[in-house]
Amino acid sequence: MVTRPGRAGRAPRRTDPLSRDVIVKAAADLLDAEGEDALTLRALTVRLATGYGAIYHHVADRNELLAAATEHVITRAVPGPEPGAGPRQALRAVALGLFDAIDAHPWVGAQLGREPWRPALLDIYESVSGRLRELGVPERALPDSAGVLVNYILGVAGQNAANARALAGSDTDRSAFLADVAERWARLDPARYPSMHRAGTHLREHDDREQFAAGVDLILAGIETVHPAGSEGPDR
Repeated sequence: MVTRPGRAGRAPRRTDPLSRDVIVKAAADLLDAEGEDALTLRALTVRLATGYGAIYHHVADRNELLAAATEHVITRAVPGPEPGAGPRQALRAVALGLFDAIDAHPWVGAQLGREPWRPALLDIYESVSGRLRELGVPERALPDSAGVLVNYILGVAGQNAANARALAGSDTDRSAFLADVAERWARLDPARYPSMHRAGTHLREHDDREQFAAGVDLILAGIETVHPAGSEGPDR
């Protein structure tokens, strides 16, 4: 609850106590609306109609606030176990959940890579590793397998979000951008760039999410080929 403005134009103040969850949710909303540079404790006090002390009671500084907001998003993005779903389907669901989360909250991707010791990234690795283990990947191969898959997920999702931000700040929409690239590729020398020349004909209908999912499937197929279920595979 926020009180009415007092005399002398004093800013309204809330009368109900703040919780950490309320503060973190407000920080995430601010990050979504205005970007990472806009997240300051000053901006948060205005948004929550409170003072610095009430915020510092729950978070130590801006870095902790960013980490908590990231965890807030990731916790909701990574699905829990789905009855009847096999490990491959579960891994695909985790990957797509993270892709969608970073697409909706572009600041999350940068924060995950900035502080890899924070719970948000650790939870992702644990989720992926657990499902790879169910897929039959031996313990000795889990770090490499999980690392390849997580790096692909975060790298592609982060680049997709960066591209979306760049287009949002320009006068060109995505369809027009893809049409322009397709036209440029179509003019390439087919003798030198045969693959890109042909790819230009399909670029206008390009779907980032579908291509991302195809990449996940390729990585999982490779992991299953190298480490088939029930086999420890050759020693390294």
